[in-house]
Amino acid sequence: MKFRKFHLSFMILIFFGLAIQPAVAQSPQELTLQDAEKLAVQNHPQIQAATYLASAAQARVTEAKSVYYPQAYGSLTGAYAETNSRIAAGGLNNPIVYDRYANGITINQFITDFGRTHELVKSSKLQAQAEQQNVVRTRADVLLQVDQTYYGVLKAQAVLRVAEETVKARQLVSEQITTLQKNKLKSGLDVSFANVDLAQAQLLLIQAQNDLQASWADLSAALGLSEERTFVLTDPAAPEPPTQDFETVLQQALQNRPELLGQRLETQSAQSYAAAERDLWLPTLSGVGTAGLIPYRVSSLSSRYAAAGFNMNVPIFNGHLFGALRSEATSHAHAQEQYLRDIQNRITRDVRTAWLNANSGYQRLSVTNQFVDQARQALELAQARYKLGLSSIIELSQAQLNETQAEIADASAKYDYENQYSALNYQMGLLH
Repeated sequence: MKFRKFHLSFMILIFFGLAIQPAVAQSPQELTLQDAEKLAVQNHPQIQAATYLASAAQARVTEAKSVYYPQAYGSLTGAYAETNSRIAAGGLNNPIVYDRYANGITINQFITDFGRTHELVKSSKLQAQAEQQNVVRTRADVLLQVDQTYYGVLKAQAVLRVAEETVKARQLVSEQITTLQKNKLKSGLDVSFANVDLAQAQLLLIQAQNDLQASWADLSAALGLSEERTFVLTDPAAPEPPTQDFETVLQQALQNRPELLGQRLETQSAQSYAAAERDLWLPTLSGVGTAGLIPYRVSSLSSRYAAAGFNMNVPIFNGHLFGALRSEATSHAHAQEQYLRDIQNRITRDVRTAWLNANSGYQRLSVTNQFVDQARQALELAQARYKLGLSSIIELSQAQLNETQAEIADASAKYDYENQYSALNYQMGLLH
């Protein structure tokens, strides 16, 4: 009997241990903003794709520079021919074909094309640098999205807390007024107004719960996760007020924004490519050398062979192809210059807008604090007047509504400003 009791107790402990273990394993992970940014940089597919494109652009530099190096290849040739056979059709020199087997190596060396390859290599290097700036831009875009969704979750949680407290407070008011109405101290109209206010608070709570779930989905996507996850977010310290010198902010943006740096490199790359297409009209000079052995041969052939020479090609006429290629490349370079102007104009506009929004958001912080204090005082006075019978339920209802709006505005203002401050850093090119 004692053994059975011990065995039963042991099985119960194991059961509860297994039941508790998944709950512990599934507890939400604590996540700071810095941790979220690191996780996004490691996982987000857009950053990885941009990195691969930058790697591909760097490989094209090696492709362009390969012309500078010798091109060597080995050959094995064997032939059997009829006696006194010559190739009589398909060629002007009518070469004789000998029975033979030979092996050898041939080396081609580019000497110069008077600058065209240099411009092609320069263009590919600039393009590779532009792709690196695209990696920086993509990382900044992802980090901005992480910051926005991180603050979005914190804001949704704050609004949810306000909604929950509002439901509790209005539930209490509804119960109190219902009790007073049963004791003939208040009218049914007061009960109806109190229940309407309670229903509004419940609708606010439902919307706040939905917004929080949507915010978690947005944050998970920003982190590069394939499925939705929840975390215990750490509320970061409030950022400093934005600088009041707009010209300094703008100059910093024009120096740091990766889109602008990348477009400048794209423009220079297009200009170098246009110069390379112009140089198509210049001659090209190359050398070639070949040598080998003929272990099996007819008696008229030597046992080895070797030769060297050079070749210069001078373009004369090709149906206006080179002129069209140069015109195309030049037009493309001019288009890139206009894109550069457009990006500069858009950055100036976006920086100014972000700077104005950040200053406005910082000013809202103190105003919303005052709004909350005043709304709470007004609610206390409205409750006291209503209890004394000096005011109607409408005044109390309006005071409750004002307090709820003030608390939501105050909860939102902090995270809205942090979001706007992050957006300003992004526009200044500091978020990377």
